[in-house]
Amino acid sequence: MDRSRLGIVIPALNESATISGVVEAAARYGVPIVVDDGSTDDTARLAKQAGAVVVSHERNRGYDAALDSGFRKAAELGSDCIITLDADGQHDPSLIQQFIAEIDAGAEIVVGIRSSRQRLAEHLFAGYARLRFGIEDPLCGMKAYRRAVYQALGHFDSYGSIGTELTMFAARRGYRLAQVPFDVRERLGQSRFGPVVMGNYKIIRALVLSLWRVK
Repeated sequence: MDRSRLGIVIPALNESATISGVVEAAARYGVPIVVDDGSTDDTARLAKQAGAVVVSHERNRGYDAALDSGFRKAAELGSDCIITLDADGQHDPSLIQQFIAEIDAGAEIVVGIRSSRQRLAEHLFAGYARLRFGIEDPLCGMKAYRRAVYQALGHFDSYGSIGTELTMFAARRGYRLAQVPFDVRERLGQSRFGPVVMGNYKIIRALVLSLWRVK
């Protein structure tokens, strides 16, 4: 896939310690689109300096809203495929090659499978997705989608799904799925799920809502 046709959406909140390296590495494969979700540090400046297209939220709107903004920008830029990548360095950008290889082989959505999950709620969500759709790790933050999948739904997220609404939509509609297992790096900074109790609550809420939002 031509580099200019791949949008790499990177939601970021106060990630000045890692954002430059993530953007520079991702730029080898596509167009990095950093969504600065109301950061109070130099995340936006450093991302732009490293070569990213930067979308800025004046205030913190949350992980899903950041991804939603990033997908809109990727579509505006004409991306044929959109990949999501964490800004904290947990995902090795070189993995992008494997995700694109699956897209080039005919997959319409590619879901990463992390080597470890920490929360009970993550295991519950994964258990449901595995039994229902064969998806091993629906909450993995690294996924790839053909633009047509995104356009079919019309948005990335509408209810705070922690990055799962478009995945569940694609699975229910029977889009061709591939999965890529990988080892996660040590996370720098706070988890996107938040503290343990709040993180479990958000995940269970997203799971419950996904059960009845069949489209």
